[in-house]
Amino acid sequence: MQYIKEIVNRYKESEVIWAWQVENEPFFKFGECPKISKEFLKKEINLVGVLDSYERPIIISDSGEFSFWRKPAQLGDIVGITMYKKVWFKEFHTYFSYPLPPIFYSRKVKIINKLFDKEVICVELQAEPWCPVLLYDCSLKEQEKTMNLEQFQRNIEFAKKTGLNEFYLWGAEWWFWLKEKQNDSRIWDEARKLF
Repeated sequence: MQYIKEIVNRYKESEVIWAWQVENEPFFKFGECPKISKEFLKKEINLVGVLDSYERPIIISDSGEFSFWRKPAQLGDIVGITMYKKVWFKEFHTYFSYPLPPIFYSRKVKIINKLFDKEVICVELQAEPWCPVLLYDCSLKEQEKTMNLEQFQRNIEFAKKTGLNEFYLWGAEWWFWLKEKQNDSRIWDEARKLF
């Protein structure tokens, strides 16, 4: 709670902050993150609202693939979802490509819009690799198994077909690293076409 207080108080006067994302996928058990109770999340949301005089909307995010987004829609002003296409599945020790079509997302958006009257945006569109280890420990060859120029382009085209209006791409630091340290600006240049 102290961390939230420090962050909101530091940035609430900034004109570039248009919303607050409280927690990252709080209802999706992933990695080493401890489970957060719904009651504690409500306290966090309330604290952000009080500190910012309820000026900006609250985004609650959830897994695009493994959730129906009901809980985030109940608690947040905006539902933020993730959208990944090719990932490392540690449970199966293999790479996995999600077979979900764009309509999978667009139909869930319509349900959330109808039942909760909430906007849905993509807060994490996969635009960087997903490796068995942290990126800085993963070889470039291994990274390319889940992200390269062609996969980047496919992910962008897939996202456009979902009907969502807003996407935040996950990976700008990686594109910059490729450009500056690997002398490969292809994804950086491709991304520039989007902005």
